[in-house]
Amino acid sequence: MIVTRSLTKRYGSILAVDQVDLEVREGDRYGFLGPNGSGKTTVIRMLLGLVYATSGEIEVLGQPVPARSAQVLPQIGSLVEGPAAYGHLSGRANLALLDQSGPGGSRRTRKQRITEALDRVGLGGVDNRAVRKYSLGMRQRLGLAAALLRPPRLLILDEPANGLDPQGIMEIRDLLTGLNEAGITIFLSSHQLSEVEQLCTRVGIIDRGRLVRQQELSELRGPTGRTIVRTPDAGHAAALLNGSVEQRDGDRLVVADPDPAAVNARLVAAGIRVTEIAPERHSLEEMVLAVTTPGSDRIGRTGPAGGGDRQ
Repeated sequence: MIVTRSLTKRYGSILAVDQVDLEVREGDRYGFLGPNGSGKTTVIRMLLGLVYATSGEIEVLGQPVPARSAQVLPQIGSLVEGPAAYGHLSGRANLALLDQSGPGGSRRTRKQRITEALDRVGLGGVDNRAVRKYSLGMRQRLGLAAALLRPPRLLILDEPANGLDPQGIMEIRDLLTGLNEAGITIFLSSHQLSEVEQLCTRVGIIDRGRLVRQQELSELRGPTGRTIVRTPDAGHAAALLNGSVEQRDGDRLVVADPDPAAVNARLVAAGIRVTEIAPERHSLEEMVLAVTTPGSDRIGRTGPAGGGDRQ
């Protein structure tokens, strides 16, 4: 669905994106991660033909971009750097204008499509107030509705949960999961790593313009070599395991042993009740911090350390 080869973007002396090779496969829920200034938004803008690459190649939906953008873009829904809208118009009026400006789509079904898009993002009951009076979360929902006016094959989203409360974030996560299950490939950037962990199946991590990791999320979050145990007999369990318990928090123990079955067998044999046991896994936050550089949003003059998310 998305392939880039040696994708590079310079702004004068600043190297914003450096030799990036993305591979987003059909059906992926792909999380594009990295610190502020790492180049995420610049990459997304190049994928959509909004910014030209300095060098390298881009294919989206099997077509070269920007050369075939006119054929590709009608099949993509996107939300980049916040939703654009006429502030003095209502959300419905804004969507009606967007629907008229795009190819395809019958005038006869326009009102129905707008209503369905608003319903999907939780704005079905929106009144005729001007968009300038919307909260940030409502604006984000309106931007998603615009991306869904016509059924896309690919959704490219830049921080889609920005400004949403926890309930709204969960609703958007469920919406994107459902769209993906219906056949839409999802490519999104986000700083909310806990949401990416719950939503995405594959991730790419960019740091100072370079793609430093691209992997299945399940593989990235591999075992740490420790076992998590929950037991109402935590004190007895810690005494039995004798020095191999590295952390204890109430009924939760972190045991320096990579074999949950062996740990469980020892506990059960001693009559200790075990309510939960599993291998500990690396968190996505740990992995992102391990491969990225602190202060990546500082603008340098040489090398790939420049401020990536410039236009």
